[in-house]
Amino acid sequence: MPLPEEGLRRELGRWDLTAVGVNQVIGGGIFALAAGLAANTGSWAPWMVAGVALASLLIALSFAEVGSRFEGTGGSYLYTRAAFGRFPAFEVGWMMWFTRAASWASVINVLVDALGRYWPVMASGTPRTLLLTAIIGVIAWINVRGIKQSSVVVNVLTVAKLLPLLIFILVGIAYVDWGSFTEPATMTMQQLSTGALILVFAFGGYEVVPVLGGETKDPRRAIPFALIMTIVIVGAVTLLTQVVAFGTLPGIADSRTPLADSAAMFMGAAGALLITAGAVLSTSGNNMGQALSGSRNLFALAEQGDLPRWFGHVHPGFRTPSNAILVTAGVSLVLAVTGSFVTMAAASAISRLLVYVMTCAALLRLRAPRFNGPEPTVSRGIVVNRAAFIVPGGPIVPVLAILIAVAIILGATQTQLISGTGALLAGAILYLIAVRGGQRR
Repeated sequence: MPLPEEGLRRELGRWDLTAVGVNQVIGGGIFALAAGLAANTGSWAPWMVAGVALASLLIALSFAEVGSRFEGTGGSYLYTRAAFGRFPAFEVGWMMWFTRAASWASVINVLVDALGRYWPVMASGTPRTLLLTAIIGVIAWINVRGIKQSSVVVNVLTVAKLLPLLIFILVGIAYVDWGSFTEPATMTMQQLSTGALILVFAFGGYEVVPVLGGETKDPRRAIPFALIMTIVIVGAVTLLTQVVAFGTLPGIADSRTPLADSAAMFMGAAGALLITAGAVLSTSGNNMGQALSGSRNLFALAEQGDLPRWFGHVHPGFRTPSNAILVTAGVSLVLAVTGSFVTMAAASAISRLLVYVMTCAALLRLRAPRFNGPEPTVSRGIVVNRAAFIVPGGPIVPVLAILIAVAIILGATQTQLISGTGALLAGAILYLIAVRGGQRR
């Protein structure tokens, strides 16, 4: 039996959701992206960024239409359950949650490493563990205190991470050597594939936006707006940062910190410090977003009866999924301290593929006439509304989006394939345990 939806407060507006999306996509990776991209694509890098941004927009548009039909928490998990049933949805929800937990552990280690450069005593041993515990504890506490408080922190950190990048773009554009983009660059198919894969994952993360639908004021309109604006903002910022970095830093492919080194070229040491600070703020914001979305994935599974009701407990005062937040934080802390997130992170390719494909397939399924009458339809216990946002072109966009998502797997490594398959099998076992337990109850 689903938990009452009124347990969560609807506090988020469309720009709050947009900040969540931008915060999740623009993590620490953007500060190192230019080097790997230049090594594989050379002067084609800006064109590659524009192309992958467009491809990401196609997938985001599919998310936007299907998201405009629902008002609850869970995003792709909810859509898959309504369209295809309980088991496929459980796999999607499980993969989304464990990927967020592993990503949180990964990103927080990056943050602690960055702090360790200036505070060496915290770089290893017990001090490092205490610092990891303190940071995760503070983030969990903010999340438990309320969705509004969490949203304010995400909004502030999103603006804070964008400011250094905007300064980098506005100042650096005047120093760009445009001739470097006219030099012919040759690419092998392997380099093209690698460059595209780098960018596909650089643009990933916007799929967390619909997960917060149950805490959004007008989710059926706010979710499509936030998804599209996220890709537009991220696409523009990413494209312009790559143009400035590539056009101002000779030998960029060999740089470990391309944006900081580029900033040092035209702004001196102050520019490098600005970008370093931006990277720390970006990583901090990403940590907050992982906690916010990951806990809601776990809550959604409990809300729909796929996990014990305890995981879906809503704090009576703060109206937040407190147990789901604490469990997600605890698992992330264990992964962060033990370093086991490295193995789990390899499954993110399969996880993202699964989420993209199932969401786009759900869009095609939910376009059936029975879901598009004047009154809402109940499918497998979930209310499906008539779409408030419709992607033009019939099946063209979602089919292209599925093909793009499948293309991700073509560049996956053997480790990613093995880890992803293992995660899916673990999800299947958990599902059987949950179903058996539910039947006994």
